[in-house]
Amino acid sequence: MAAQRKADPLATYNAKRDFKKTLEPAGKAQGSASGNLFIVQKHDATRLHWDLRLEVDGVLKSWAVTKGPSPNPDTKRLAVRTEDHPMSYAEFEGTIPKGEYGGGTVMLWDRGSWAPIEGKSAKDLEKGHLHFCLQGERMQGEWLLIRLKKKPGDKRENWLLRKLQDDHAEEGDALVERELTSVLTGRSMAEIAADKQGEYPLAGKKDDAFLAQTENASQRNTYKAHPRRKCKAAPLPKFVKPQLATLVDAVPTGNGWMHEIKFDGYRALIAAKGDKVRVHTRSGKDWTDKFGPLVEAIAALELPASLIDGEIVATDAKGNPDFSTLQKVLMRGHGSQTRGDALSFHAFDLLSLDGDDIGKLPTIERKERLEALLATAEPPIHVADHVIGSGEKLYAAMCRAGQEGIIAKKIDAPYRHARSKAWVKVKCTRRQEFVIAGWKASKARGRPFASLLLAQYEGGDLVYKGNVGTGFTADALDDLAAKMKRLERKSAPLEIDKPSARDITWVTPKLVAEIAFAEFTAEGNVRHGSYLGLRSDKDAGSVKPEKLAPIPRAKDQVKISSRDRVIFPDSGQTKGDLANYYAAFAPFMLPFAGRRPVSLVRCPQGRAKKCFFQKHDSGAFGEGVHHVPIREKDGGTEEYLYIEDVRGILECVQMGTIEFHGWGSRSDNVEAPDRMVFDLDPDEGLDFSDVKEAARDIRARLSDIGLVSFAMLSGGKGVHVIVPLQTGHSWDEHQDFSRRFAEALSLAEPERFTATMSKAKRKGKIFIDWLRNQRGSTAVLPYSARARSGAPVAIPLSWNELEDMKDAKPFSIDDAKRLIDRARSKALVGWGFAEQRLPDI
Repeated sequence: MAAQRKADPLATYNAKRDFKKTLEPAGKAQGSASGNLFIVQKHDATRLHWDLRLEVDGVLKSWAVTKGPSPNPDTKRLAVRTEDHPMSYAEFEGTIPKGEYGGGTVMLWDRGSWAPIEGKSAKDLEKGHLHFCLQGERMQGEWLLIRLKKKPGDKRENWLLRKLQDDHAEEGDALVERELTSVLTGRSMAEIAADKQGEYPLAGKKDDAFLAQTENASQRNTYKAHPRRKCKAAPLPKFVKPQLATLVDAVPTGNGWMHEIKFDGYRALIAAKGDKVRVHTRSGKDWTDKFGPLVEAIAALELPASLIDGEIVATDAKGNPDFSTLQKVLMRGHGSQTRGDALSFHAFDLLSLDGDDIGKLPTIERKERLEALLATAEPPIHVADHVIGSGEKLYAAMCRAGQEGIIAKKIDAPYRHARSKAWVKVKCTRRQEFVIAGWKASKARGRPFASLLLAQYEGGDLVYKGNVGTGFTADALDDLAAKMKRLERKSAPLEIDKPSARDITWVTPKLVAEIAFAEFTAEGNVRHGSYLGLRSDKDAGSVKPEKLAPIPRAKDQVKISSRDRVIFPDSGQTKGDLANYYAAFAPFMLPFAGRRPVSLVRCPQGRAKKCFFQKHDSGAFGEGVHHVPIREKDGGTEEYLYIEDVRGILECVQMGTIEFHGWGSRSDNVEAPDRMVFDLDPDEGLDFSDVKEAARDIRARLSDIGLVSFAMLSGGKGVHVIVPLQTGHSWDEHQDFSRRFAEALSLAEPERFTATMSKAKRKGKIFIDWLRNQRGSTAVLPYSARARSGAPVAIPLSWNELEDMKDAKPFSIDDAKRLIDRARSKALVGWGFAEQRLPDI
């Protein structure tokens, strides 16, 4: 076979196929313009697998990878060597007829470029190993192929594919779990099989036409030119005023706050849609041209229409964000001339997505959606880290490291386009912005000026704030002197006493400087000031003194009465224990429970006594429990409950609430469902392993139609398979889809599943409860406690974690610390968030 490959590397490929029956292209050895393409095709043949293909010597060397490529270095995947394929196969997508070789559906799942690591080459394949790098739309970083020793009787050439540890490595199987559509056409496997969108011109192209296109496309970097997902019709977002933080003198405490590093750079609002990107300063100036490399990096992500808030920074020699270093970088060159590795963008908020106003959501949910949106971003694009509670520790660490300070944000507050006490800043050193009003001449040779006169606006007047004469580099001195020369004037722009006005050259107050200082003197002037740089992103007229405000206090804390009352008699947990659990877990629960009509399971005398559902507002709750009028089936209107912050959750607990169940829509748009739930309810005789297997199978079927799903242990006896959706469809469509999906599964495997609630028809089967997807129906919310023995909790988990679970209630409210560690883990990043539409079935 080796000799045959050498003589004609595609002889085996051509011999296996009847090109009168299959759209697969016949071909000859002929390379692309770049010579280093790689593709991965998801192939549902006899069994589902992923075909990895690397361009070598004019053909695509191929391996069939069972279970697909894993980004986890600890996971090794079997990769069976198959025949070489022609380069014209690199954009094949479609269905190979049943009965033909490889019959089944083929999706172009990934593409990009590959290269052996330095010192290695493609010839290493002959030695049985290949260490290489991938730069694709999905697979990134270093990978390793190793040939296994052939055993007697083996007809196949078996290899192992493994991800190596680098910045692109991660736990779990995120690649095959989350990436369910074609990078070429955006279709799911089911849509390709049905060819619902008509004929795709690139599927099955023959050699000459394909290669001509490839040669043109390769000059544009083909794998980056194709969007990873289709952008909606929403336009590129426009600039809006950013939220600003209030200066306070101490770190706010409690789990109602999340804390981030205060980056020492330029605030930027990034508007992106596909390859269109605009960079706005906090005052609305368009600075896109100043940050060419960052713009290119964001454009390469091919984001849907989105408006992202963050900070552009440069780091000093110690690796800390440093404003002076940023000034130097920008002075050296703008646009494409600015060094790409010198700047980075740290995103910390998401204001809009696909035309939807995300700013009205709570801070913690906006951050969750931002992390999901930028899950595949790489340096220089980052998502700013945060901690919930423990702000004092972060502040101390930042000050020790010489950082500027921290920003604390209320986890349950919406985005406000103004300065707000929902965002506060605590600085390690005092620093503010000042307007330059003039300069004093220098007696030193070669120094253009000795010091700058500083001022700020108070009550509409420019007020003198002292001088600064240190912190200038030689470049900064020259740059400032040139800028001030153009602004010189004869009259003073402010009132100042005569001694201070001696030897001053006045300038029109247009330049804004960032100054660090020890304190203000009794006269209101800066003491021990040091120049940091110019703030060309801010208008001089907006420069006012930053005065310390008192630490924002939470509204009166909810008083939990009868904290010692035992409400779980068999395991001993009290009402106080339950309140403590919910207070700690509110930040993780609110993205799913906040602003969603809820039904409460109330057990005023404990779970062993009478419990009941409550969904309407009786007026008995506090100010944190809100109500929304919802039209009932009979045409009347009832007030339904919803919460949006920690206070609301605890006021429900105070009134005897144990469980929280939520609608599949938000309280501000109740007719627009955004979450589908399939509750797998096993018959009493079934083992939990049967439920786990059913959940995995349902996930696979949802994956076939292009839907990402997530697993949650109910805290009872079953598993919930949760499908987050974009709004845009009706409740009737929502319910109809879930019913038909459940019925299709029960018809396909009637011995395992039923879609009927009837007890008689559930014997020995799993009921796929789709009824929770009707208007007005609810499902238990993530992290809700359950009114069951042992005080169990409904917990999100990754699909990999499901395998090790022995039942649906492994955690209780006593496990808050372990659960918080899990919730912050990499495995659950982006859990429950996926921008996807409801498909047709």
